[in-house]
Amino acid sequence: MDLMKLGTELLMNQLSNRGASADENGIADALTSLLGGSDGNLDLGGLVSKFMGNSDLSGMVASWLGDGDNDPISTDQVSQIFDSGTIADFASKLGLDTGSATETIAETLPQMVDKSSSGGSLLDAVGGVEGALNMARKFFN
Repeated sequence: MDLMKLGTELLMNQLSNRGASADENGIADALTSLLGGSDGNLDLGGLVSKFMGNSDLSGMVASWLGDGDNDPISTDQVSQIFDSGTIADFASKLGLDTGSATETIAETLPQMVDKSSSGGSLLDAVGGVEGALNMARKFFN
């Protein structure tokens, strides 16, 4: 499944559960501002690299990439990965306050990584073999 489409669906569900809503374009714009990327593709490799670069969080993201249970992420941990400006921009694009936006990220992010990595589709999500190699270079440099 396309990562942008997956993320949009998950965020639409989270927003609906919070009594909020946003259109697909607004959600796609918010996801791109949060995760980076271009041409409608999200930078999952960059996101995973951020987690792998933080020894306290690398095991968490590994649980999301595997096929077992996903470790939860707290709002404090979300704030360790994304700076306050990025979270504020994400919140603004979705019409949320920053606290609700941080909670939404914490609820959605593990599912996005998990569902995009199941069955080998993570390779596609990070840009194929070249993307995976670039992610590994970032991690080991």
